[in-house]
Amino acid sequence: MSNLFSQLDGIGAKALEQIEGASDLATLELVRVSVLGKKGALSEVLKGLGSASAEDRPKIGAAANDWKRKIEEALEKKKGGLEDQALETRLASERIDISLPSRGLHKGALHPITQTTRRIIQTLGRLGFDIATGPEVETEFLNFEAVNIPKDHPARDMQDTFFMGPGVVLRTHTSAIQMRAMRNQKWPVRILCPGAVYRCDSDATHSPMFHQIEGLWVDKKVSMSDLVGVLEFFAKEMFGSSTKIRLRPSFFPFVEPGAEVDVSWGKDRWLEVLGAGMVHPRLFEMAGYPAGEAQGFAFGMGIERIAMLLHGIDDLRLMYQGDVRFLKQF
Repeated sequence: MSNLFSQLDGIGAKALEQIEGASDLATLELVRVSVLGKKGALSEVLKGLGSASAEDRPKIGAAANDWKRKIEEALEKKKGGLEDQALETRLASERIDISLPSRGLHKGALHPITQTTRRIIQTLGRLGFDIATGPEVETEFLNFEAVNIPKDHPARDMQDTFFMGPGVVLRTHTSAIQMRAMRNQKWPVRILCPGAVYRCDSDATHSPMFHQIEGLWVDKKVSMSDLVGVLEFFAKEMFGSSTKIRLRPSFFPFVEPGAEVDVSWGKDRWLEVLGAGMVHPRLFEMAGYPAGEAQGFAFGMGIERIAMLLHGIDDLRLMYQGDVRFLKQF
């Protein structure tokens, strides 16, 4: 029995000495495993309990537990001190030099289509136009019949329109927003209708999904001269004060008369930018306005078309490829 006690005392005293002398956490862990591990010195001594008498075993066990408690307390205390020391060392080595210049922040940018949309809205907003929006999945009635596009019109063929189901389409223009606005509010109406539209077309100048913005002005005495005035203001604000516009007769089912609108571009050159005209009386009838009381004009343009002209972009597809080299230019 005295031999086991002396072994325990020797192991305990040596362990406390090794713990005190440990200079880092790794060394401290080695001491713990060598003394308290499954094959540690303390466990090896306790294997000799079988040779002790039944009277002495509790005393030896109590002495072993006492040493175990002392060693664990010493380990915990030493570990805390070493961790604090390691933290101080790491903080000292990783200290930030606040005199160094800071890293530049990553700067995002708006897509050229978004920039152009906002510019158009801000320009025409100065003339009192408000914003109106509507769903991209639209009823066939509001997308076609309500804006005077009959059932036999070629624009309603499956090769031009995305049909989502019976009577439901992806809107082919934002004119449906204008009709929603007229059906839901009494005139006067002065709105801009921006948004994505969808058509079965894809090449360097066309995309299955693109963006339009349409304008509508309805009041008592709105004339073609008012339309020309708005379009001249728009052209000069967007393309420069020397820009001129030219209207060429054209047909659109929802206006009468209708016109293609060109802007002067360089010397002796004209570029088409939008379509416009006086609102067809049929649309006022579909909106529920009293016959002969309201007059108005409407115009519509592709936002990508305007962006391409403003920035000299020659391929529409560049706007949808997500190429950072292209987008960084804006």
